[in-house]
Amino acid sequence: MLPLLAASDYGLVIAVAGLFGMFLVVAWVIVQGTRAQLEWRKLADAGDVSAIQTLVGDEVTHWKTMRMPKGTRPSVWHGVQSAELVGVTSDGVRISASADGQYALVEGERREVSSPLAEGMRVTARLADMALYDIPNVKLAHVQIDVFSTYRDDLGSSQRCILSTMCRREVADVLAWDEMDAEEVVRTFGGRFLLDDRGNPLAVDPEATTVTGVPAVFYKDD
Repeated sequence: MLPLLAASDYGLVIAVAGLFGMFLVVAWVIVQGTRAQLEWRKLADAGDVSAIQTLVGDEVTHWKTMRMPKGTRPSVWHGVQSAELVGVTSDGVRISASADGQYALVEGERREVSSPLAEGMRVTARLADMALYDIPNVKLAHVQIDVFSTYRDDLGSSQRCILSTMCRREVADVLAWDEMDAEEVVRTFGGRFLLDDRGNPLAVDPEATTVTGVPAVFYKDD
């Protein structure tokens, strides 16, 4: 005959069985999650537009609720959180964001301390880094980033594109990200922008930005 177990021994057996059951449940959840991740990655690698849209769209939405990373300019993080996914292809995406000039009190006067274009370059560099390297399960070949800024006239205010940049992975992979400032990053990618003779950004056509890209150009008033 098997020896009878004391009440405390029965409790121990039940506790061990419960822990083992919990371990099996957790292991099952991890395995299922891993299988799902691999399936998403497989679809994205195959150029499934619907899968890429879901993966990138979910991550862009997640950026809107993320806490600002330490050391990040608030204006830049505001630009990141303004990002919207506006186009998807089998190997890349198109993202729009907004950026405006920053003002501060200088010698008793409110002055512009950072232009809309400078802010747009910072937002572009940050979004390029995040879109190319931080989105799980998808490895994009290129990301087009269009930055819009606010224009005001007699008819009211509107947003127009002031910077359009095609960010290619083959270029990004060789950038010295930690040693380059935002303008250097954007120029290396071939960001497109226009300036008048006072250095103010003019509107550009984001539809003219292609996978081949073009160097930055300058416009002078006659």
